[in-house]
Amino acid sequence: MYKPFTKKRLASVLVTALLAAPLAQAAKIDLEKEILIKAGRTAGDLKNRIATYLDNVVISQGSLSIKADLVQVHSFENKDAETYVAKGEPAVFEQLLEDGSKIQLQADEIRYEPNTYNITITGNALLSQAGSEVRGSKIVYNTLTEQLEAEGGSDSGVTTILKPKSKGDNE
Repeated sequence: MYKPFTKKRLASVLVTALLAAPLAQAAKIDLEKEILIKAGRTAGDLKNRIATYLDNVVISQGSLSIKADLVQVHSFENKDAETYVAKGEPAVFEQLLEDGSKIQLQADEIRYEPNTYNITITGNALLSQAGSEVRGSKIVYNTLTEQLEAEGGSDSGVTTILKPKSKGDNE
């Protein structure tokens, strides 16, 4: 069945085309690396399986890094999975792509779920890659499938800026 192109669907299609880069292999390789967390302070809620890191938090795993004012790591008892919730002004997620370029996501809040390869950024959300960018109130990006959905707020839509290819890009 044909679905008409709404502004939201058109933005999603454009953004998917924009981000057609080889991130899937990089995402898998990074998850095999050790995780290093640096912070000014650390607190833990062992009963609820939540670790909280405060003050200039930097988390790195392979080429992946998260920088934020506060990061909470939620562990799940019956799953070998964790969810990272980073908050900052802004919180920043970066990862190198297989081709050596970088993807960067920044927002007031970043929710990273490595087991599902999903990153959800909300509040002043910005995704940048190869000079192009997408802005909205919420962006959901899957590092394995390279699919993206962006939403605008009630008073603003999604803004996409596509960097034109230079002549050297085709060689």
